Amino acid sequence: MELPRVSVPDDYPPVLGPSAAFKDLAAKADLSYHDSLPASRQVLVERLAGAQAVLNVRSSVELGAEVFAACPDLRVLSLWGTGTDHVDLEAASRHGVIVTNTPGVSAVAMAEHTLALMLSVARDIPRLDLKTKRGGWPRGFVTQLHGKTLGVVGLGAIGLQTARVARGIGMRVIAWTRRPEGKPLEGLGVELVELEDLYRRSDVVSLHVRLTPETTGMIGQRELGVMKRTAILVNTARGAVVDEAALVEALRSSGIGGAGLDVFQTEPLPEGHPLSDLPNVVVTPHSGGVTAEALEAGLQMAVDNVFAALGGKATHRVA
Repeated sequence: MELPRVSVPDDYPPVLGPSAAFKDLAAKADLSYHDSLPASRQVLVERLAGAQAVLNVRSSVELGAEVFAACPDLRVLSLWGTGTDHVDLEAASRHGVIVTNTPGVSAVAMAEHTLALMLSVARDIPRLDLKTKRGGWPRGFVTQLHGKTLGVVGLGAIGLQTARVARGIGMRVIAWTRRPEGKPLEGLGVELVELEDLYRRSDVVSLHVRLTPETTGMIGQRELGVMKRTAILVNTARGAVVDEAALVEALRSSGIGGAGLDVFQTEPLPEGHPLSDLPNVVVTPHSGGVTAEALEAGLQMAVDNVFAALGGKATHRVA
């Protein structure tokens, strides 16, 4: 039986190649695998030539209308991760390409990372760590999160898990979500509120929305101005959800208390970026969901999605 042609055009730094999921993929497909990023759109198209399915690893690789037009054999695009802002979904549909993603697999990892950023900022851990290692013995109050209010913006799998974790350490949780119907909130102790109310009441605001035209820049000068001067903003969603210049100004002027950021408008974070020098900011390199458990589960789901879609039973379809 002829194996389907599957292309992996962008496994850099390699995460799929060393995984158990890769062995499964290689056994079931005529595989075109690349452990470098395509240097141009032309190189990307060359790597996809003849492929019936593509497993896309990196969201930095743009899959626009020109790519779909140049790949007439393509039937399935399987995304590792949940973000679709790098894919022209309308163009995919026009060209008859099924698009799938891997929802939920990193929810626990991302919620833990969100909590870690919250605690790191609230307790000033990076600065205290550095001073103590250098022979200091710094003193001063830090912020206790027990009894404080967390505002969760977006109640997908990660937002819901973050709410559970926060309730576990004694925080009150309020939330906003675009589509509240069907959310498993019973017994979770989460109060649904309007966005403006969430910004005003929260001691910590945590972002868990997809990047769409509606969410791009949704946290700007006005929203930051509504927040408490002691508030902590945590962003593990997408960098462009926040107006970075407005955030820097709010942090510099003590408009808010601090920020914990795993994502940025430009990644990697450019050398000399103003966020790098602010003492009330903790940053990590878009790594919140990268645990061994979440990594393997997500990659295996991305592989399974390829063959389910090729077999006419698409799972986790987004377009």
